[in-house]
Amino acid sequence: MEQPAAKPWTGIALAILACAALAIMGEKPWFALAILLIWIGSLWLKFDEPPSMETASGEAGLTRDTMAELIEHSGTPLLLTRRDRVTIANRAARDVLGPHILGQDVRIALRHPEAIALAEHDEPASATVYNLARRRDVWLVSRKPFNGDYAVIDLTDQSAGANVGRAHTDFVANASHELRTPLASIIGYVETLIDEPGDESLRARFHQTILREAKRLQQLVDDLLSLSRVEAGEHDLPSEHIDLAPLVLLAARDAAGPARADRIDFALEDATIQGDVPQLEQAVRNVVDNALKYGADDGRVRISLTSEGEAAELTVADQGDGIAPDHLPHLTRRFYRVDPGRSRASGGTGLGLALVKHIVERHRGRLDIASEHGAGTTVTIRLPIARGDNSASHDTVTQL
Repeated sequence: MEQPAAKPWTGIALAILACAALAIMGEKPWFALAILLIWIGSLWLKFDEPPSMETASGEAGLTRDTMAELIEHSGTPLLLTRRDRVTIANRAARDVLGPHILGQDVRIALRHPEAIALAEHDEPASATVYNLARRRDVWLVSRKPFNGDYAVIDLTDQSAGANVGRAHTDFVANASHELRTPLASIIGYVETLIDEPGDESLRARFHQTILREAKRLQQLVDDLLSLSRVEAGEHDLPSEHIDLAPLVLLAARDAAGPARADRIDFALEDATIQGDVPQLEQAVRNVVDNALKYGADDGRVRISLTSEGEAAELTVADQGDGIAPDHLPHLTRRFYRVDPGRSRASGGTGLGLALVKHIVERHRGRLDIASEHGAGTTVTIRLPIARGDNSASHDTVTQL
């Protein structure tokens, strides 16, 4: 172990003792005093020099390079500025703002009025900045000055929370609109019947319209409740082992009903998965109903189930007009409709594929939708094959 450095007063005391000894021995006192002053001066210069880049324990001091290395792999974007010029930017900051920011004026690096204004503060300050790096992102930018010329700037990404809040607001607005539409129709027809009874044929037609809108309202409420239940349990993998082929057969026939059952062709293989029976039945019904509803009026719908490797693959293909490519990425959004008028006329709620997506995700599966304009649409659901017995844990399936 290294010994601690001697205190300067130890050397001074030794110098005084040496001079006293010289004086006692008869040497010239002025000569001894001169030696003492030179010794004290050398000690002053020694201990007043700037700190070494090496600490007393021999470890490296905190240099610009070591500071850059310390923060390089931090997940938070960090900048160090000197006189408002970026001297250090870690990898996260370079990913957000670009690698060119090193050496630039911080005002050019941040490129946003609210963030730039932080450089004018002599005290720590922060600001919420929108669209800093990309459209609709949200960042909390904080600046902490120190030691006069220096400042540390950190960026906290708040986009996820903002997106959740925005999605919640959009969902409430869309749900309110969808609920209001059938309610307005029901109220309007009932008021008309009260004010103007009319003839029996007119009353019968109004009653049919009221019944249709009431069922549509009921379906919308049921879908909203189902979506809420699926979302609440989407992190819990069902543990029940299910033979998928009979479930698909029953749910598809239920969706078709007697009037459309002859339009479906089945090709089903055996496959066992871990799942929630009511939810899987609902997913199959929604997909098959969409294929029958939006496919060609007399077109066939082919439902196939195969089992290869670690996945069971269910495909539902129709012979309809297909869907334009720009609509495909949005089909699983809540209340999204390719043709709003046709969807509402056929009783659709705009929640069917959103519900399917959440059910598939809860089962650690994958949903794909492929379509060619004029050649029909194919929906593919891939679900992990179950392994082990019914007491198997969540590790018995592989997420696809």
